[in-house]
Amino acid sequence: GVAAQRARVDELRKRLSKIDGVAARGLEHMADSLVKKSIWGVGGDGWAYDIGYGGLDHVLAMGRDVNLLVLDTGVYSNTGGQASKATPMAATAKFAMSGKETQRKDLGLMAMAYGHVYVAQIAFGAKDTQTVRAFLEADSHPGPSLIIAYSHCIAHGYDLADGLDHQQMAVDSASWPLYRFDPRRAAMGENPLKMDSKAPKISFQDYALKETRFRMLLKSDPERAKRLLADAQRSVRARFDVYQQLAGLDFSNDRAGESN
Repeated sequence: GVAAQRARVDELRKRLSKIDGVAARGLEHMADSLVKKSIWGVGGDGWAYDIGYGGLDHVLAMGRDVNLLVLDTGVYSNTGGQASKATPMAATAKFAMSGKETQRKDLGLMAMAYGHVYVAQIAFGAKDTQTVRAFLEADSHPGPSLIIAYSHCIAHGYDLADGLDHQQMAVDSASWPLYRFDPRRAAMGENPLKMDSKAPKISFQDYALKETRFRMLLKSDPERAKRLLADAQRSVRARFDVYQQLAGLDFSNDRAGESN
């Protein structure tokens, strides 16, 4: 309805331009307020996954109509490249120079657990149409919305001119699955989760070793690097399988009636 309202406001301005008086000028000045604005809170993964997670979680839990965008670089980019909870397994970073031992936090899956939060994970370098669709759906969702966007960063250690191609590799390796979780679909008897990327086309190692943060450990401690890369591959595949299983669940009304 936003486009239609903009057209009405344009028509209003045309008519107001033919009317003299303070009231007409005042309405003309305020006309833009008649169009709903898309308002977003924007932050990085250090805020969303770590130091600000408590606040973010509280906002999502409240159920208010709030839009949040997380620019996820998988590292504390603004403070010199320390490891964050979003840092992938096997990557090196400050305070994780021997390679991060644990899996990255799955912020999207945690937000989905509420059931009323719109959640999407996007990478516009891999699928720009999915990115646009996610923003439109999130903005129209009457409750809280969370979009997690893959964001390439100088701390990753590759030429950022290749950033969009690297996003594609992240998706192709399934280390960054694309999905949209829309609670409104559940109300219609549909599965709220839709996968927008397919099973892995390349290995996690093929993607990871394009980045200096993974290659460093391979040089300094080859055995540990091989073990962590293997563990990361299993983790990536297991997490993708979980999403596929969730996206394959039957939410039809008929099935719900049988279970009741």
